[in-house]
Amino acid sequence: MFESLSDRLQTVFQKLSGKGKLTEDDVREGMKQVRLALLEADVNFKVVKEFVAKVTEQAIGEEVTKSLTPAQQVVKIVNQELIELLGNANVPLLEAKPGPTVLMMVGLQGSGKTTLSAKLALYLRKKGKRPLLVAADVYRPAAITQLESLGKQLNIPVHSEGTSAKPPAIARNALQRARAEGLNYVIVDTAGRLQIDETLMAELEQIVAAVNPTEKLLVVDAMIGQEAVRVAEEFNRRVSLTGVVMTKVDGDARGGAALSVRAVTGVPIKFLGTGEKVDANTLEPFHPERLASRILGMGDVLSLIERAEQIYDEEQAKKMQKKLVKGSFDFEDFLNAMQQMRKLGPLQQILAMIPGMSQISRDEELVSEKDMKKIEAIIFSMTKQERRNPDLIKGRRKERIAKGSGTQLQDVTALVSQFKQMQRMMKKMGGGGKGLDPRELMRRMR
Repeated sequence: MFESLSDRLQTVFQKLSGKGKLTEDDVREGMKQVRLALLEADVNFKVVKEFVAKVTEQAIGEEVTKSLTPAQQVVKIVNQELIELLGNANVPLLEAKPGPTVLMMVGLQGSGKTTLSAKLALYLRKKGKRPLLVAADVYRPAAITQLESLGKQLNIPVHSEGTSAKPPAIARNALQRARAEGLNYVIVDTAGRLQIDETLMAELEQIVAAVNPTEKLLVVDAMIGQEAVRVAEEFNRRVSLTGVVMTKVDGDARGGAALSVRAVTGVPIKFLGTGEKVDANTLEPFHPERLASRILGMGDVLSLIERAEQIYDEEQAKKMQKKLVKGSFDFEDFLNAMQQMRKLGPLQQILAMIPGMSQISRDEELVSEKDMKKIEAIIFSMTKQERRNPDLIKGRRKERIAKGSGTQLQDVTALVSQFKQMQRMMKKMGGGGKGLDPRELMRRMR
């Protein structure tokens, strides 16, 4: 979502770093470019004005202009102010004591409330909680059916009373059921409209009065840009929001909504959601410092580690590390590593979280899902013996593998050759060699 903004900011900082010592004019020109980058990213004008003023004031100070690394000092200031803009620290979900904790999901129609409710239920269950999903959107039978289907898929109970009952009564009955069945979280999926109207708001106020939600979370589609700020302001005015969840942050939106909503409303962003699929990697707690790091092209290793911890087996990882260092890993190991990495999310998204790889992640020539699928198909067409001993793959074996994978003979030859090069390279790195530039590594892997 922040690709364009990230590219623009990195260009500004590269120009500043090329100047050595910075004058006040250099800083002001750089901040002018930062301002344009933020405005083009659809960040609220007032937010941009205040942000640039704060950064400029600090950046033209004596500590920066007389520093031996002035450009780095400017980046540090921008990073700190971005974190401040986004909310300083992660704000976790509140928990009612005694429970159950009621989470009321609100937002416009099409923002992704129903899918997000299921994602949140899965997130809570992984934390050891016992959630109950509540189908309170009685105006869209499809929403009820969707929530029931998701609940069945995830094995999470869903409270539904069809389309004839009143939403406040449904929420109240669901809360009673949760108490009776020992469920400690109640997630109420409320109705949305194509626009904010009095009927919608009055109904939400009635639900609030009926179950006194611990959290009132606004689900905002990041793709709607600055409209998200107006929506957040109005919902906050009527139901006193406790948090915001940004959905579809993996889309091609300019990202300004995420940088504006918290600053304008004061309501913390609690989660970021990606895609339509409901799994462990499509909803992540919002950490301001991590998003700021991503925007500045500095990666987000902590989030990547948290994802990996949910997937990787520690023993398996240690074995793989030993094999990599020795250069003794085979195609079976490689296939397993590829499949594990797929579970972390799209390849380009993962690379963007690694410091120094953000530019590579957007280079389709170097990073292609299509190429990865082709590699998988070739390896799947090998016998177990061939995967474990690539030296066997010659002549007719290559022809058979190419035919079985729907690829060309030269594709199989290239993969086997590149794989052997990678083995040698990893062995060299394990033995203290310098290894390769990340871009060269990606080229060799293609």
